[in-house]
Amino acid sequence: MTPLLIPSLMVFIFGSCIGSFLNVCIYRIPLKKSVITPGSFCPGCKKPIPFYCNIPILSYALLSGKCKSCRTPIPFRYPFVEFITASLAVCTAVKFGLTGQALVWFAFICVLIVITFIDIDHQIIPDVLSIPGTACFAVLAFFVLGIKPAAILAGILLGGGFLYAVALGYYLIRKEQGMGGGDIKLMAMVGSMLGVKGVLFTIFAGSLIGSISGVLIILCSKVVNIRQRIPFGPYLSGGALLYIFYGEALIRWYLQMVTP
Repeated sequence: MTPLLIPSLMVFIFGSCIGSFLNVCIYRIPLKKSVITPGSFCPGCKKPIPFYCNIPILSYALLSGKCKSCRTPIPFRYPFVEFITASLAVCTAVKFGLTGQALVWFAFICVLIVITFIDIDHQIIPDVLSIPGTACFAVLAFFVLGIKPAAILAGILLGGGFLYAVALGYYLIRKEQGMGGGDIKLMAMVGSMLGVKGVLFTIFAGSLIGSISGVLIILCSKVVNIRQRIPFGPYLSGGALLYIFYGEALIRWYLQMVTP
């Protein structure tokens, strides 16, 4: 193995283990259950999962995607979350190095992953993630990332305030709720890490991704229901991820395109 491949492999393994824990959070947080105890168990037979059957990604393949005890199918979601978490861990380490800053960014990304899948499953963004997340990441952004308090505060106010204004305007015009409070609190958390520029990029990119996805969903659906609510949280999370890894480069490219 090359010197670069060895640390990347270690980071991937670490990320996959974190991804296994994120699966627990995604399942238990909406049910308001502890993410610490009890240990992992099969939702079908309720039996505890032994450690040798709980190896991220690998166990799913070795068990052919079924519980060892009752043969209940294991959702593909589990190894998928482990894989994308591991992959993003490697991407974070490559971009920021093996540093404290990388750990902070990875923690932020992990919260976005949990929020994404909870919003897909339940169409909610739990306050237990977004509100403490805003406070914690604001502190980490200052002490670890070196972001100025004014920039952090501006990001939080713009992130939460912009979507709140949009939601309020929609309600006044249509007399119905068009955006949940969870999205507003999510953007406040995003603002605590990404600042004003990151908030604007995230909202634009999330809206663009959401619009394209919405059109594709409608075109691919046999029964079209344009009033069906599509969670916005995953698209905002996707926009935030895009900014973390490619935001500055995309902004420079765009400015070059529009500048005479």
